[in-house]
Amino acid sequence: MMHQSPHMRQKSSKNHMAYVFKKVGPQKSIDGIGQINTGNFLRRPDLSRQMVQTLLFFLMFPVFFIVVTPVLSRGQRTLTAPDSIPDTQNNLFNPSDSIYPGPIQPLADSEQVDIWDLYRQLFHKHRDSTKAPSAITVVPNISANPTIGFQIGIKAVAGKVIGRDPKTYLSVAATSASITTKGIIYFYLTHNIFTNGNKYNIQGSMVASKSVTPDFGLGSSPGPDGTRKGYVFNSQYYQFKEKIYKEFLPHFYGGAGIEFDIRRGTTMKGGDIENTPYGEYNTRYGFKQDRYNANGFLFDLQYTTRDNQNRAYKGIYANAGIRLNQSWIGSSQNATQLNLDLRKYVSLSKKHPEHVLAFWTWSSFVLGGRLPYLELPGTGRDISFRSGRGYTISYFKGTQFFYYETEYRFPITRNQLLSGVTFFNLESVNDEPTGQALFHSFQPGGGAGLRVLFNKATRTNLCLDYAFGKFGKKGFFLGLNEAF
Repeated sequence: MMHQSPHMRQKSSKNHMAYVFKKVGPQKSIDGIGQINTGNFLRRPDLSRQMVQTLLFFLMFPVFFIVVTPVLSRGQRTLTAPDSIPDTQNNLFNPSDSIYPGPIQPLADSEQVDIWDLYRQLFHKHRDSTKAPSAITVVPNISANPTIGFQIGIKAVAGKVIGRDPKTYLSVAATSASITTKGIIYFYLTHNIFTNGNKYNIQGSMVASKSVTPDFGLGSSPGPDGTRKGYVFNSQYYQFKEKIYKEFLPHFYGGAGIEFDIRRGTTMKGGDIENTPYGEYNTRYGFKQDRYNANGFLFDLQYTTRDNQNRAYKGIYANAGIRLNQSWIGSSQNATQLNLDLRKYVSLSKKHPEHVLAFWTWSSFVLGGRLPYLELPGTGRDISFRSGRGYTISYFKGTQFFYYETEYRFPITRNQLLSGVTFFNLESVNDEPTGQALFHSFQPGGGAGLRVLFNKATRTNLCLDYAFGKFGKKGFFLGLNEAF
């Protein structure tokens, strides 16, 4: 699916008149450069309790895999004898990440068939088939989902291992320019680079767009008629983000960076913007109706053992990050936000490692201060804007948000040209105006999808998913690479 930004899927609700004003906490000076204001850090009602509950959810995952995976492995040892472990620098697979004994054995590139192999067989039959495939995929950027409508454009995805250390992870980058049937004009450039030996990891993105943003209010409860009333906002959206991580232990990284999210010219068709949940929030907390800046510093801890960023067969990805929006660098208001992201991939077969169970949980909390309404945590507000298939981005949102998803990935054809997935997700959000706490209710979503191998060198798939959720929400999601 195309890389999407916060402006592309949002939501709203009414009767939000019970907000409680918070007093901004003390400021701290950093070397005389400016004032770092963390706001009312960890002083929101019930926030500490909700964070403890969420952290318990996160702790359940490693316990599950430590206890259950060895049990499954013992159950399979009578089925097949362990193979000898090949002594090769190119073997990136760890037996402990599969429920089968011994190293998992992916199908060799020469046995796989992707879209470009089919193209060459049809139109360039005499081309040298032993030549290494290109690590750059350039394709028409055709996509569709309930947020953006139907999209057409051009997209390039590249992957390369930098340096000669065989343990270095694949670096990836992508860029796209597109237009959609809902009037969105969108350009982005992203990168996730690992230097030789994974000593440094550099992540960043740039976005410029003319956006159309659906909004369905705060919380997750329906209105009196059982539906969630929608609004549509038009604006220009710009983002710049850059982070650099340093490896301080094997697979462990510490990082810092900066992010600017800027929105201008916000308008609404057919109605008074001040009488929407968006307008009421802005009036209550002192934001302008037509614009905002959310500029802040990023501090992260990351652990990763994934064998591939585009489509992992095994490994773990975990990231904990703090964002500090600061008015002295141009932010509309100060705010402190905590983000937690945990993903685990388990291969179910040594011979066919593309049989994978993937688990993902993501949470976000506003710990102090105030974020702009369209920047609040919610559906699809993860780092890749891919959570919550079945709903538009930010269909559910609030100051506290929890998300969980499980996906089963399986091959359809032996040459891996075609494969499939099934997935199920749950999300929960608080609602300050009504007093609804996080985990008060869960909103489900799910679906199934088809995968077409686009570039076997980088494991890039063309993904077509059909997903559905509550309140009649459903739609097709078409794009490149897995959701997580």
